[in-house]
Amino acid sequence: MLKKNNVVILTGPTGVGKTEISIRIAKNIPEIEIISADSMQIYKNLNIGTDKPKIDILEKYSHHGINIVNPTKNYDVMQYLKYSQKCIEDIFSRNKKPLIVGGTGLYIKSFIKPIFGGPGKNSKIRANLTEIADVKGNDFLYGELEKIDPEYSDKINKNDIKRIIRALEVYYLTGKNFSYFHKRDKYNNYKNSTKYNYTIICLFMERKNIYQKINERVEKMIEHGLIEETKLLIEKCKNININPKQCTAMQGLGYKQIFSYLQGFVSKEEAIESIKKETRHFSKRQLSWFRNQISVDYWIDIDEYKDLDECSEKIINIMKSVGY
Repeated sequence: MLKKNNVVILTGPTGVGKTEISIRIAKNIPEIEIISADSMQIYKNLNIGTDKPKIDILEKYSHHGINIVNPTKNYDVMQYLKYSQKCIEDIFSRNKKPLIVGGTGLYIKSFIKPIFGGPGKNSKIRANLTEIADVKGNDFLYGELEKIDPEYSDKINKNDIKRIIRALEVYYLTGKNFSYFHKRDKYNNYKNSTKYNYTIICLFMERKNIYQKINERVEKMIEHGLIEETKLLIEKCKNININPKQCTAMQGLGYKQIFSYLQGFVSKEEAIESIKKETRHFSKRQLSWFRNQISVDYWIDIDEYKDLDECSEKIINIMKSVGY
């Protein structure tokens, strides 16, 4: 029987086959409910560029963390962590089995390592602080930070204007300094991280093989309507007076390149090649990140298996070994 503190995370670089394998797992373990750890699949209406599971799959197998936010809204890692933790609790309460699936590194890391949970961004405060830095210089803002948070100011360079502004922003919004939140969240996140026993399984394959899969997937996205989907996103932004460039969802791979094409900055062919290139680079960075930022329990080389069914069987056996 599954202990209610055992949670499996299935991750890996984009294009490696996480979604396909997770569905095969769900077919073999009916109690499985999938929690997405993909920072783009959370957005509604962005289906093609995020390579979401098809509607029939979402209806047949329980998924969480997909289609939960309008694409014109911002959604950060703290919001994701709170949401996913509630999902885990709910799944266990119904005697089901959670399986976290996705390749967004910060989402994965949020389960097992402390993250900052202070207030959100405030564009007006940031703009004012940026203007002050432009007029009076970085040293002036750093001096302000030294007064309110000497502990944190000692940890950063006086020219690290991005962190200086964020620390001042937090203080102006809450009346508490950055160090306070770091200490508080380190304790709270430690309690959360020790609440569950995470088993992390990371998929990978030979670089030339995953690059080929990425190239083929991009071509399919174009065929299936990525350009039209991007146009709809642009319209949604304009309808509520948001500059599409400032829309978080527009920064996703595929959308930003197609947006550049629609603006007339590059040709369609150049945009497509750029998507392929940037996705390949992203995939490489993801794998490097997984190797260096989190402690993976099982590395699964998909090339060693004759097909995804055989690979899925191996992963299912691992999951059974930890109580699934």
